[in-house]
Amino acid sequence: MEFIELELKGVFLIKPVIHRDKRGYFFESFREDLFKKYVGDIHFVQDNESFSKKGVFRGLHYQIPPMAQSKLVRVVKGEIIDVILDIRKESPTFGKYVTVELNDQNKYQLFIPRGFAHGFYVKSDYAIVHYKVDNYYSPEHERGINVKSLHFPKDFMDPVIMSQKDLTLPLITNVKKEDLL
Repeated sequence: MEFIELELKGVFLIKPVIHRDKRGYFFESFREDLFKKYVGDIHFVQDNESFSKKGVFRGLHYQIPPMAQSKLVRVVKGEIIDVILDIRKESPTFGKYVTVELNDQNKYQLFIPRGFAHGFYVKSDYAIVHYKVDNYYSPEHERGINVKSLHFPKDFMDPVIMSQKDLTLPLITNVKKEDLL
């Protein structure tokens, strides 16, 4: 596995070594020793999976303390554009974001530490996304930021299908200070 830290400190793109032959493929999707070496001591407690159709945008979601979460995201089937937004109040990259293509061919993963909002856009006919988190889901600690805060190029998400809940999330400029990490 190769761990590449992205422009947002603490966010890692993880490229696995994929062994392919006539039978198919094999790769290690998680190694605790390598996570400790590159990322730190992370203890995942919950696995989640979502199925989304083409054009769906989910996010930008996060949880506030004490239930903030780190995530390890990968695509089981399909292709997405993953979006990570820095919401750490004291960070020099506060309000900045990165996008990364994840798909079932490259098998890339993203490690997103606490202090970031996360979302993704589905490019393929559908996508199955799997992610591990290091804290349990807590509805009362759940927060979000409207993706319109990011000012993507006009055709970035075309078409776009969003939940009513995500459509009504506040812009980053309207998020309460105590809801930022």
